[in-house]
Amino acid sequence: MPSEAVIQQVWTISLVVYFVVVAVVAVLLTLIYGTARRIHGGAAAIWTTGQKVANNTIQIALLIRTNHLVARILDAAAGTAGAVQAIERHAGACPHCPTCVLGGRREGV
Repeated sequence: MPSEAVIQQVWTISLVVYFVVVAVVAVLLTLIYGTARRIHGGAAAIWTTGQKVANNTIQIALLIRTNHLVARILDAAAGTAGAVQAIERHAGACPHCPTCVLGGRREGV
């Protein structure tokens, strides 16, 4: 049977080892907590920047519709320009304009 001094020595060593382990675990948990806070701060900054980018680029999708409308306007303008050129050529070559365009009717008659 172990003596009382040996039992007390085992308890003392056990308690010292316990407190050393607790201290190491506390230090490691503190380091993990600090790292987690930094990660959270970085993630929050990324989220904020992402929202700003989204707010600044949300109208880009609307540009597709605008481009389609501008293309239709350009086609209509080209058609109008062609019609104006045809009228200009006709007016330059026709001695009876604008009477011929009005179908033989004169303005004010």
